[in-house]
Amino acid sequence: MNSTNTQIGIVGFGRFGELMTRYLATDANVLVYNRSDKAAQIRAAGGVPADLETVCRQRYVILSVPISLMQENLKKIAPLLADDTVVADVCSVKTLPCQWMRELLPASVSILASHPMFGPDSAANSLQGKKIVLCKERIDAGRFDKIKRYLENKGLIVYKTTPEEHDRQIAVSLSLTHFIGRSLAEFGAEPLDIDTDGYLRLLHTLGVVVNDTWQLFVDMHRYNPFAKEMREAFMAAMRRVNGQLNGE
Repeated sequence: MNSTNTQIGIVGFGRFGELMTRYLATDANVLVYNRSDKAAQIRAAGGVPADLETVCRQRYVILSVPISLMQENLKKIAPLLADDTVVADVCSVKTLPCQWMRELLPASVSILASHPMFGPDSAANSLQGKKIVLCKERIDAGRFDKIKRYLENKGLIVYKTTPEEHDRQIAVSLSLTHFIGRSLAEFGAEPLDIDTDGYLRLLHTLGVVVNDTWQLFVDMHRYNPFAKEMREAFMAAMRRVNGQLNGE
């Protein structure tokens, strides 16, 4: 993955698909399929619009679709993939997507689960110092190391872990953070003349999460097996603190 001879197929051209296309197109030929017509935007990002069959014939295929649509898309691409293709996902949860990829993709393809720990806003200008998680699901060591080196050369910090450990930690660092941000938005938090640094940090959290789709928010909670437990533990802690303030 280090020359324009490399062919990468991307399925899905939402905000993150567009970000990936823009960065990957500097090093590879990126073919993009989207179910609605976004040909002009794909070309503007440096990609090539293509049909699903063509995208699935590439050496590397990346699924950039909502978690709730993963199974549907895996079933569509499974019969179209060439042998020895590397299939990757970019979902913000890993346990279930990894299970689905193992179950629905042919044994002849490699599977690399990933979660880029950045988004279209935070990585708009640079990938330097941003984090990405990789789960070596079904891929040989040589190919995995090649991809890992490529990502590190792009400035990314790569973390290798299991799908379960990823989901356990991300239930706090991402799902809970988005829950707090969305709650602040529902509360009606807004800039104030008399503010504090702490309050400004809360507004920053709100600003980061509300730019993401509601579907992403719902999916990261619905499909992470640890998210509900962490969310309810946090709400129980708030109730205890509130009770202490009320003298209970």
